[in-house]
Amino acid sequence: MTDALVIGSGPNGLAAALTLARAGVAVTVLEAQDEIGGGTRTVQPFGEGILVDHCAAFHPMALQSPVLAGLDAHGLQWAWPEIDAAHPLDDGPAALLHRSVAETAAGLGADGRRWRMLFDGPSKRYPTYAGDILGPVVHVPRHPLLMGRFGAPTVLPAALLARFLRTERARALLLGTTAHAMRPLTEVVSSAIGMGILTAGHHDGWPVVVGGTQALTDAMAAALVELGGKIETGVPVTSVSQLPRADAVLLNLNPQAALGLYADRIPAATRRSYRRYRYGPGAYKVDLAVQGGVPWRDPDVGRAGTVHLGGGPAEIIANEKAVASGRMPERPFVLLGQQYLADPTRSRGDVHPVYTYAHVPAGYDGDATEAIIDQVERFAPGLRERIVGVHVTRPAQFTEANANYVGGDILTGAKSPGALLLGPRPGRNPYRTGAAGVYLCSAAAPPGPGAHGMAGYRAAQLALRDLGLR
Repeated sequence: MTDALVIGSGPNGLAAALTLARAGVAVTVLEAQDEIGGGTRTVQPFGEGILVDHCAAFHPMALQSPVLAGLDAHGLQWAWPEIDAAHPLDDGPAALLHRSVAETAAGLGADGRRWRMLFDGPSKRYPTYAGDILGPVVHVPRHPLLMGRFGAPTVLPAALLARFLRTERARALLLGTTAHAMRPLTEVVSSAIGMGILTAGHHDGWPVVVGGTQALTDAMAAALVELGGKIETGVPVTSVSQLPRADAVLLNLNPQAALGLYADRIPAATRRSYRRYRYGPGAYKVDLAVQGGVPWRDPDVGRAGTVHLGGGPAEIIANEKAVASGRMPERPFVLLGQQYLADPTRSRGDVHPVYTYAHVPAGYDGDATEAIIDQVERFAPGLRERIVGVHVTRPAQFTEANANYVGGDILTGAKSPGALLLGPRPGRNPYRTGAAGVYLCSAAAPPGPGAHGMAGYRAAQLALRDLGLR
């Protein structure tokens, strides 16, 4: 029987393992930490009954992932908020992102027609070319005309694409979503991740996992074990000599960690690329237990699962540039989650978990707690009086819990133009390490981070092909 090892049990590692096991391969997953899941875990820092996602929270790109198909049999359930996302402003109503393109456009006034031009056609056809989006950028697309239509705006700097829109509300909505990439919005191709999220979301919404994102990890693990796969925790792999013989090894590791294991087997050109691999800004996370929920100035924001707190377009652009340059803004961009709106099981009575993190410089060792709470209070006066619990996760703590998150970079690498186009190294296939039978399957490989597990799926499909099993 064919044997495979997967190092790392984050969503990509589990996706790789599940894909191999479904093809009849005997798979063992080795996880350094004492629990599986990486960024797809759920914790209870405020006591039993209040569920907080450790990292991955909303999943607009997960529903088209083939590796997640059928996991409802293992307890996976999705739930949707009434409004996918909101972007409040200091003056006037918030910009609201609905699953429906038409409903979103109707709320954007003068920019409604232009929003429909950007997203109506691509979102309707999204399932047809989702496989092209959820893979390497450099490839021969199955649907070149559709990909050309989707891809044309993505090559632009987000700051330039936003000028296509005329109102501050619409521009802020676009830039706030694009800022998920944690890159300067003046870079070429900086529109790509935001456009992908918005297009997918306009088709599938921004769902959460019922019971917390940990339930996704548990479903994948249960499916793997049912197929005969094994998972071992508390097993940090520091040397290849630790590993048993295997026909394939898939590394859910950052490129430099992969190099640390297989440097003598990886070709010189790939070694150079892995050594040069760069990481992006960090995340500083502040989870809040809030009695009665957040008292938003604009009540519509209280219906949105995700809230982008970054002010107007100029502020978003300036702050993302500052963070990428290593400077901490006075008012950082904050992403806030109200997952309990879609999944009430996460709350305990009228005490609700509110998830927030700010973009901060890589390795930031300061205290951003008050800056984050201030940024929420800016749009929700009276928040502080409702807070009954605060739990902080600093960049160094993200790294301690997940070695792929270097300097608190929860995206496993800077999403620079080169990284978006080529992945961790130049070449036709970013999942190959050049070492025979060894593949990179982490979020450093295309299509990047997300609970969809597509990097793991793609790497596993390649391994199966090399093994003659597909």
